[in-house]
Amino acid sequence: MNIKKTLKIILPLVLGGFLVWYSISKISIDVLISYFKEANYSWIFLGLFFGILSHLSRAYRWKFMLEPIGFKPKFTNSVLAVLVGYLVNLALPRAGEVSRALVLTNYEDVPFEKGFGTIVAERIADLIMMLCIILITLFVQFDFIYELLTKNFDPIKIGIGLVVLFIGFFIFTSFVKKATSGILLKIKTFVSGLIEGVTSIFKMKNKWAFIFHTVFIWAMYVAMFWATIPAIEGLHVPLGGILIGFIAGGFSIAATNGGIGLYPIAVAGALALFDIPTEPATAFGWIMWTAQTAMIIVFGGLAFLFLPIYNKNK
Repeated sequence: MNIKKTLKIILPLVLGGFLVWYSISKISIDVLISYFKEANYSWIFLGLFFGILSHLSRAYRWKFMLEPIGFKPKFTNSVLAVLVGYLVNLALPRAGEVSRALVLTNYEDVPFEKGFGTIVAERIADLIMMLCIILITLFVQFDFIYELLTKNFDPIKIGIGLVVLFIGFFIFTSFVKKATSGILLKIKTFVSGLIEGVTSIFKMKNKWAFIFHTVFIWAMYVAMFWATIPAIEGLHVPLGGILIGFIAGGFSIAATNGGIGLYPIAVAGALALFDIPTEPATAFGWIMWTAQTAMIIVFGGLAFLFLPIYNKNK
């Protein structure tokens, strides 16, 4: 068990180190440094401002999940817990949610299992928003995506593949519904929990406020990505590129510790679809990742220090 836990910590870091090397191999360090020196930091700080607004909104949204179970934590503690959670996630993926719940357990007497349960419900809402952005991107860029697929793949094979996928999904779903044990039962339980979490949002007292903040949080994420683009002179990215680049970056953050190494590669790959040169695209990915990571380290570190001071009576 200890070996398994150790590997969970070491392997993502090793992978991140390899991806950093791979990304840097696509652009010389001197050129990358020159992009950082020549960047317009007014746009970068505007992007960070949007990022801060998203964190504040996330902390405020949390109260709509906690109030129905009888808890009203101080807004300051909610903000500090969110920031600490983001910081911990940089070192240990998915551990941030645990630390975030522990902060409220320590300083607001919210039982850990209840606080953690609300965070899981929040993540379901965030997953739905990510899927919505993907659907919007497919709608906005349908012609572009269709042309890209047909240019690189045989349309007949794509059609056959979709039919096979649909039939396979139907068969798989029927097996999951009948499952009574094993991994299929776990999938069935997960999906049931997902549906229950989604429907619970519409049953809460302040559902429209919760939905507003959920949309606002993700709008700020996209705005942060959009606002940072003009930081690199001459970098012009169309709306489709912004959306696809944002989605690629989002998946990279989920795949590795805060997207280390992978984020610039994923973003540059997405922008390459729109014929944007590798150097400025990779440089943008590094500037974007560095800005948001620095923000998390600075504010997360300050949150760690400020928590016991603010809650000195605890």
